[in-house]
Amino acid sequence: MKGYLGEFEELVLLTIAHLGEEAYGVAILENIASRANRTLSLGALHSTLTRLEEKGLITSYLGEPTATRGGRRKRYFELQQKAIISLNDMKSLRDELWSVSKINLSLK
Repeated sequence: MKGYLGEFEELVLLTIAHLGEEAYGVAILENIASRANRTLSLGALHSTLTRLEEKGLITSYLGEPTATRGGRRKRYFELQQKAIISLNDMKSLRDELWSVSKINLSLK
């Protein structure tokens, strides 16, 4: 695997993949917070989104202005092919490590 994908970066990328055309800041934040049961800051998310864009893993574009946002536009995010490859590499690595792990995870 080329490069390193951190845990939060992986969560953000997978959430963007899940949300599809509705992947914008607040939706991403709320989805991760709900699923991971953790409190996140919008600033931390935006730093991660900027880093992922700089790495070429995602691109962003501005949507149309909406009245509910006072005429402001949402920034939407899309995965690039490089992100899909990185996510698949991470999943393969995790699957391999789980398969060779000597931890007994069965609950009785």
